Amino acid sequence: MLLATEFTKRGHEVVVVTETRNQQRDDFPFEVLRRPKPRQMLEAVRWSDVFFQNNISLRTLWPLALVRKPWVVRHATWIRRMDGSLAWQDRLKRYVLRFSVGISNSRATADDLPVQTVVIENSYRDGQFRLLPDVRRDQDIVFLGRLVSDKGPALLLESLRHLRTRGLTPSATFVGEGPESGPLQGRASDWGLEDQVKFVGQKSGEELVRLLNQHRILAVPSVWHEPFGIVALEGIATGCVVVGSEGGGLKDAIGACGVTFRNGDMDGLTDALESLLRSPERIGELRNSASTHLASHTAEYVASRYLEVLAGAVDGRS
Repeated sequence: MLLATEFTKRGHEVVVVTETRNQQRDDFPFEVLRRPKPRQMLEAVRWSDVFFQNNISLRTLWPLALVRKPWVVRHATWIRRMDGSLAWQDRLKRYVLRFSVGISNSRATADDLPVQTVVIENSYRDGQFRLLPDVRRDQDIVFLGRLVSDKGPALLLESLRHLRTRGLTPSATFVGEGPESGPLQGRASDWGLEDQVKFVGQKSGEELVRLLNQHRILAVPSVWHEPFGIVALEGIATGCVVVGSEGGGLKDAIGACGVTFRNGDMDGLTDALESLLRSPERIGELRNSASTHLASHTAEYVASRYLEVLAGAVDGRS
């Protein structure tokens, strides 16, 4: 959405192809082709100057066998199974990538590929996620994400329990929904954390922005190795410092605006949170890096970088 909008702003014609249905009438500044028939797909690729895939898709790759067009792939996640293994689909994808021009959303994503790619980190919705000076920042820790094991909400809850044994009882807000919601709330009650932990469900829009502005620390304790982590940028843009897992590309999203710990390391997470909670001046120092870090993640900046690669693919420079 961000890329297509920015490309259109600069005078480029964009057709977005998607398998997603829409019950309402499309109202975008670009054309959206939903569930195209083979003929429509072929005509769209023939019309284009460059065929851009947001993550490689073998199912929509076939027109390039009939029409020769520059092919650019944005890599936003790992091309492998969740357990790290490679299925035949992954091996085929990794093989055909030698014929593409690649863009990776983090150094970790790039390093996991068998071909060289340009690293352009993700953008965030900089028009929405911002500082709100009228909001009082009087809450400690916020978790934002699906309440599933991979995202590490249980690790954060256990860390809060251990912080209490160290004499710290920070407030913590869990924003999101998921299958772990009930078990997490039950555990919080069993551990006597009800007075400091809130589960507020899913939030979005301005309500979410105001909620983030109320907190000092955004915890991103993913057990899974995140390919990047836009949530970290959203937290930084709203004035939070980030405590996040260091595996994968999440550390790139955090930059100098937070601290990291080893994935799944409860003691490491607890130490990082304790250090910030006991040193408010350190939180201020980390916040000072926010504007510089975010400048290279605005939609305008990232779109400019993408257009350089796309133009290079069209004229053969990539």
